[in-house]
Amino acid sequence: MAGAVDLAALKDALVVLGTAGVVVPLVRRLHVSPVIGFLAAGAVMGPTGVGALSSYVPYIDWIAISERETIARIAEFGVVFLLFVIGLELSLARLMTMRRLVFGLGGLQVVASTIAVALLARLVMPSEAALVVAAGLALSSTAIVVEVLAGQKRMASATGRVNFAVLLLQDLAVVPVLFLVGTMGGHSDRSVLVGLGYALGLAVLTIAAIVIAGHFLLRPLFRLVANPENPELFIAATLFVAIGAGVAAASEGLSMALGAFIAGLLLAETEYRRAIEATIEPFKSLLLGVFFFTVGMSVDLGVVVRYPLLIVGAVLALVLVKGLLIFGLCRLYRVPKAVSIETAFLLASAGEFAFVVFTLATQLSILTPEQSALVVAIASLSMASIPVLGVLGRRIAKRYELAVPVEAAALEGPPEDKQRRAIVVGYGRVGRLVAEMLAEHKIAYLAVDANAKAVARWRESKKPVYWGDATNAAFLERCGLAEASALVVTIDQPRQIEAVVATARSLRPDLVIVARSRDADHASKLYALGVTDAVPETIEASLQLSEAALAGLGVPAGPVIASIHERRDVFRRELQTAAGRETHAVKPKRSRRSAVTPS
Repeated sequence: MAGAVDLAALKDALVVLGTAGVVVPLVRRLHVSPVIGFLAAGAVMGPTGVGALSSYVPYIDWIAISERETIARIAEFGVVFLLFVIGLELSLARLMTMRRLVFGLGGLQVVASTIAVALLARLVMPSEAALVVAAGLALSSTAIVVEVLAGQKRMASATGRVNFAVLLLQDLAVVPVLFLVGTMGGHSDRSVLVGLGYALGLAVLTIAAIVIAGHFLLRPLFRLVANPENPELFIAATLFVAIGAGVAAASEGLSMALGAFIAGLLLAETEYRRAIEATIEPFKSLLLGVFFFTVGMSVDLGVVVRYPLLIVGAVLALVLVKGLLIFGLCRLYRVPKAVSIETAFLLASAGEFAFVVFTLATQLSILTPEQSALVVAIASLSMASIPVLGVLGRRIAKRYELAVPVEAAALEGPPEDKQRRAIVVGYGRVGRLVAEMLAEHKIAYLAVDANAKAVARWRESKKPVYWGDATNAAFLERCGLAEASALVVTIDQPRQIEAVVATARSLRPDLVIVARSRDADHASKLYALGVTDAVPETIEASLQLSEAALAGLGVPAGPVIASIHERRDVFRRELQTAAGRETHAVKPKRSRRSAVTPS
């Protein structure tokens, strides 16, 4: 049995795990991005770093990685889980709102960057090799860019949405790029157009199959395994869905990460979303570290030492050309200048997909081994620069953020005095009426609204209204959700209402949440998300009409009000029952008032 154990593979795994335990605490103490730490560690401990000294220094190979391929297969799952989690944070509806950026801005970026980089590469290599190199370098690093933005909790910001839209299109571009390389290497007997159409059609069918299967099977699967007494079943189902969708996509030439992302999108619509995020987080963080480690191992330090000026110059040229193109395209699509600047800095480098392109091109003799080593070094070093470029881009962008025509009054943040207040989300006609009633009963409150100009106007009138996105957990916490006495959601967009409720309930399970809803079906959905009370507009309108009609017909006010309240309680119990919640006797005013503390 002992003889069958692959000690080299086990040793490599131990080196990576040991490095993770040392690198992460060290770089955090030095206030350096863990991404840079893993990249540097991979370069130093890889075959061309410490591993190159194994012939001269005894036993040094015990702290070096000898087989990059073994670790790289495991590391790929880090990107898979990262995109799976991003999918959970989005939804199909929100993704559709980004389609103009995905297919317009993202598509133009890939084409324009490929052409521009190919023209530069043509100066030093043949046309076919230049086109392959350009196709690889035109794509950016989904893993590093998303990790940088997620670490800053800015994936839901304008910068996060624009970057992710472009990166998503780049993942979709995997199919045509691989087909292009295969055609140039003589491994396709179809014409380019026919073969490309076939590959894209197969990709669309694969994505459709994942979506259809997920729509009908995911909720029943998680309902079956969601048992608190057997959490291992829930973990197994989560891993199965993420990896299974990735394998299904990879089997038809797509990236595993894209398949996992689609599965995450489908699960984002279910009630298991938060539990799945908590389950997958430890796997994602560890495997992403391994992924960055293997990217660092791709750098041939010997090539870097022989051609330092060429490699550094190529990295600078790549970042400059791609960055200027991306900035120009963002402005063409009317992306704000600050967001355009930061996007250009984040996406100007190469990405992990370049290694797949260059490896295939080398196998097909499109690139020579020396050319491949050079472009891999260029891609790796440009990826290592992304965290630094991100910081630089953020600093430059901040100068232009202040120039955005948002009145200064709207930029003031919520108070940090830890006082107990009700939070009113939305300060339109309904929100203002709710706020006036709270003030009349001497209940402290603050309101939030996404309309910066209107917020500035209300701030000038000394109203406690603040500008921000109430679907963002960090912003809600900044508004004092931990101390809040109640949350009243008055906005009229159903998706946003649900997002606010889900976020607030995940942060404060005990909070009183009252939400506006469109109709009975929407109210049932909100009760399922955990609202204390939902107020359907259609039902309330019918009750008010009934009250006015009865009063006009001469029925005494007392019985009319009592019957309206009784009917409202019946509706509430029916909606709660439809949502699968226990029906509680409605306790009027005192129990509700006790949840809100007067100022």
